[in-house]
Formats: sequence, C-alpha cells, structure tokens
Amino acid sequence: MLVDEGRAQALPQGCWLGSVVPKRHARRAVTRTLLKRQIRAAFVAQAAAEEPLLPGLWVVRLRAPFDIKQFPSASSEALRTAARVELAQLFERARAPQREQQRPARARPQA
Repeated sequence: MLVDEGRAQALPQGCWLGSVVPKRHARRAVTRTLLKRQIRAAFVAQAAAEEPLLPGLWVVRLRAPFDIKQFPSASSEALRTAARVELAQLFERARAPQREQQRPARARPQA
C-alpha cells in the first residue's frame, strides 16, 4: 500500500474542529476559554446551516490579540458578540471556494 493511500483512508468522514487560542493573544484563561467556546458554538451553528462546510479537518487559530481596553471583562457580551461576528465572517469565507466549485461553468460564445 502506498503512503498516500493510507492517508486518504485515515481522513475523517465528517467535519472535525481544532482551535488554537495562544496565551500571548488572550492573556487570561477565562478569555481563552470563552473564545474556544465561541469557536465551537459557531462551528456547530454553521454545520446546521443550509450550506455547511465540506467534510475535513478544520482549524481555527486566533491570529491577533483582542484589545483589553476595548474588552475589559473577559466574559463581556461585547467580546462574545465581536467573536461571533468575526467567526461568522471566517466560516463564510471558508464556504466561498466550495460555492465556486458548485457553480456550473458558463459556456463562452465562439467567434
């Protein structure tokens, strides 16, 4: 058996989620926990949507810190809302390439 064949058989059939929230971007443990919960909730919500993500391994990573001055409380509704909005945009961008694949190619007129 080829190595690539074995790898293809090992892939999951559904969607799997991984989340990375580095300590350098979210200093308080309560903030990191809240963000991970928001990531999981957004992933579950998108799975129930009309157009869920394709099956595979998906990883969401926090790339930039949340400003402590803007979100002083780690459990604030403002932080939850900001996280939800950003995650919704992220999952929408992730679905865009699969929409392009599903569109039928237009026939070009021949000259």
